[in-house]
Amino acid sequence: MIVVSNTSPLTNLAAIGHFQLLRDVYAKLQIPNAVWEELNAGGQRWPGREEVAAADWITRHALADEPLVTALKADLDAGEAESIALAMRLEAALLLLDRLPARPPPEWDRLA
Repeated sequence: MIVVSNTSPLTNLAAIGHFQLLRDVYAKLQIPNAVWEELNAGGQRWPGREEVAAADWITRHALADEPLVTALKADLDAGEAESIALAMRLEAALLLLDRLPARPPPEWDRLA
């Protein structure tokens, strides 16, 4: 199963000492480079940064220049935009997000 994660699930679980739950539940994660950049934003090392750097079960992907990412950035931050684009590219089974504006509207459930 392909699972893509945005930044917040990584930082939130790392901050409370439960980052390993992601590996226990999903085995592998895919993240876009924008998520990695957010973990290093402002010259800080945000919670989850060290864990992601050491995790051989997390794969980073470059896709910042894709047209979909550019379009999504009109309403979302780079991590959310790239996470959505990556999930679509990989045909992921799950996309881990926390912000309501990044989630698809409920009526999309009927299209699946």
